[in-house]
Amino acid sequence: MSQRAVLQAAQPAIRLEAEPTAELLAWAAAIEASDASTLEKARQLATGLGARPGADGLTQIGFWTPELSGDVIQPKNILLEVFTPIEPIDPGRDEQTVRFRRDYVQLEKQGDYQWGVLNGLQAGTTQAIGSLYWLRYLCPDTNGVLRVGDPMGSSYPFGVYAPAEVYDVDALQRRRADLPYYEAMAAAVLRDAAENEPPCPFTVPAPSNILQLHVRTASPNGYVSGLTALYRELARKLRHGEPLTPAETNLIGYDAVQLLPIEPTVEVRAGQAEDDFFSICAEDGAMLDSETEGLFRDPNEVRVRLRRPDLQNWGYDVVIFGSAATNPALLETLRPDELVDFVAELHNFPTGPIRLIYDLVYGHADNQALDLLNVSFLKGPNMYGQDVNHQNPGVRAILLEMQRRKVSTGADGIRIDGGQDFKYFNPLTEKVDYDDPYLLAMGDLVQEIGPARWRPFVIYEDGRPWPAEGWEEVSTYRDLVELRPDSFQWGPLIFAHNTPALQGFWARKWRRVCEKMQFGAGWITGCGNHDTLRRGTQVAASEPINLNLGATLPEVLANAYDNPSIGALTYGFSPGLPMDFIHCLMRAPWGFFRNTDDRFGVKVVAEEAPGFLDWQVTPELYGDGALFSGLKRLGFATLEDLRGFLTALTEAIKATDYDLELTATACQGAAPAEPSGAVPTVDVAWLKAFARRFMEDMHAACNVWLHADRVEPERAAHNLALRQLRRERPWLRHNLRVSEGVSDERLDLLTTPCTTIFYGLRRDPQGSGAVALVAHMGGEPMAVRLPELFPTHTGGWTLLLASPGLAIDAAHLEGEAFTLADSQALILEPLAAGDSTPAGV
Repeated sequence: MSQRAVLQAAQPAIRLEAEPTAELLAWAAAIEASDASTLEKARQLATGLGARPGADGLTQIGFWTPELSGDVIQPKNILLEVFTPIEPIDPGRDEQTVRFRRDYVQLEKQGDYQWGVLNGLQAGTTQAIGSLYWLRYLCPDTNGVLRVGDPMGSSYPFGVYAPAEVYDVDALQRRRADLPYYEAMAAAVLRDAAENEPPCPFTVPAPSNILQLHVRTASPNGYVSGLTALYRELARKLRHGEPLTPAETNLIGYDAVQLLPIEPTVEVRAGQAEDDFFSICAEDGAMLDSETEGLFRDPNEVRVRLRRPDLQNWGYDVVIFGSAATNPALLETLRPDELVDFVAELHNFPTGPIRLIYDLVYGHADNQALDLLNVSFLKGPNMYGQDVNHQNPGVRAILLEMQRRKVSTGADGIRIDGGQDFKYFNPLTEKVDYDDPYLLAMGDLVQEIGPARWRPFVIYEDGRPWPAEGWEEVSTYRDLVELRPDSFQWGPLIFAHNTPALQGFWARKWRRVCEKMQFGAGWITGCGNHDTLRRGTQVAASEPINLNLGATLPEVLANAYDNPSIGALTYGFSPGLPMDFIHCLMRAPWGFFRNTDDRFGVKVVAEEAPGFLDWQVTPELYGDGALFSGLKRLGFATLEDLRGFLTALTEAIKATDYDLELTATACQGAAPAEPSGAVPTVDVAWLKAFARRFMEDMHAACNVWLHADRVEPERAAHNLALRQLRRERPWLRHNLRVSEGVSDERLDLLTTPCTTIFYGLRRDPQGSGAVALVAHMGGEPMAVRLPELFPTHTGGWTLLLASPGLAIDAAHLEGEAFTLADSQALILEPLAAGDSTPAGV
């Protein structure tokens, strides 16, 4: 029997099962009739939403559809539409047309919800895509057939504008390879539980440091599977004692990895069928029955054109819809298992478990959310697109349940993006308040895998009152850590707008550096992240650049964010939780590139491209035959060709206030001839094609593994040594003990109009050690002597670490002057007076 025949024979008709559906309705009715608060009821009901296959072969389905409540739309005209593949789907193919059996089932409507327990749905597996589903209803206003997607789906193999997939998450959890990690977590809770008291959920401790990764540009193949293979190879080398390359060295020494958001993002919506990843052939589309004025509901076979999602986005352009699932563009296999396999690889790492942090974006939504969510989810426009209506109990409950399901794929921690965006108008105070109760509730969710129940550690990004004028100076970055002392918050030196390539940057930041020493125990520290590196490319070349960092702008930028002095300050001296961005360590390009925006793509290119080309792209890089192929096919053979056209484009957009028709007219003649010699007609379609090719080519050039040869062995080894030094001295995480009268524990500033040097001393509160820092933070070289910097210290010194190229010998440690150049630093251990230990080098 052929594979197609087997698939067809194995699929019974899909039907609603009366008795289990009645039990489900009774469960929901009991919750509604209880004395619980409206929010508590909504949270209980939210646990039943989505598609949940059971061991008995039945699948529970639940939708929250306040837009379909009441009697305007008859229940017979609200149907679950199910597409079950009747031939294999190859997830590796860019495009294919596949036959599906289409079934319609009427769910039971109860208030704002649609419920049902169905037989015959095919759950997806590691090897195969299962049944796809959404609701269809007859719109009384237009007499058209509209859809309602499931925002709580576990899998969207063809994007959020396509139907969700039925997937057995429970079975996936049972077969994960890191179950011993969770069994050990549960055992630790039982061991520490008080007698005769139920065990509390395990609280995941904070890591020592964090490595931030963007999947598509940090993975060798652009997928989560590539990260899994990468860490698996690292583990193999470490187990066998094999040497690592300098680039590989940049990945070890971390006990946590934070992924940039992996939720579904916006998609190209140009009104063109070829942009869709799931397209029902026109003659097979949903129809109306003219006699009954109802939905055509006879089962039939349909053909669907499927395209692999090719979305490129930094992750923050979210639509909220589908946030419990993973962006399918990040999954080589289109299977949820791919993410769980990566989590397991981290948890089983040979040097100890590496914890995983998810970056959650729930404070805002892109305007495309208007197409995907019912109106209850959104409350109006904001600077990103749409404000999310966290105050609606149903919305609040669904968002928390989305988060719970996502984190239960195995995350140990969460980073909550844009805490300052969670705001609402309070009618009692008649002012806009921050929704801190919701932000705290995000950290209170209990996760479960196997026998383990745990609460992740929490990181907030919150720069309130951003984006108000003067926010950089007014913000304390402490609003949320004061409410939740066991959490962390992004500190001022790693927030959004740091530009260390400028002259005198660290002298101007001295007040914030002092704050970090006093309050930074609860801060994420460092300087480079996905946003600050991008901000670095927005610095105009006409501004006062610190040319001590390099001879070219790309060299300056690379040395500004992968900087030995900043590393010594962050890892060897400062309180808090250090974080690095892999692109900074790899000295690889990075920018705000997305091929998901048809409306503003041209404008974003005009805004981002000039600075990115100045700071990140060299003629040699552009000349690489394997890169920038799309732009070269348009005729941009050299970097100067591209710069010239972008100058004309930027001027035209400013002059026309982003009128694309007028912009295209103004750019006629500015584009070079194509390789064939043809002169392009610059119209709106051409501008959009140019913007998309620019975005995709630059995104491809940002993959860190294309730039592995830029990593200097000495710098990689030094950075790893800094991470190891930090791990060996966990007491460095705590604030300086100025309130305890420890007069010699301090950080000082030595500054001239041309030079900035930080120096200071810290001591272990338990008396088991100390460190001293001397770091050149910018400017001209300066000669220094340790006795002048630390006059009260009468003992000797042991050199713990010196930045590459800085030669320190015994004479320098005994008091002889030595010269520090920009970005050079050393970390010392002070010896007690009379200590016989020789000064080390």
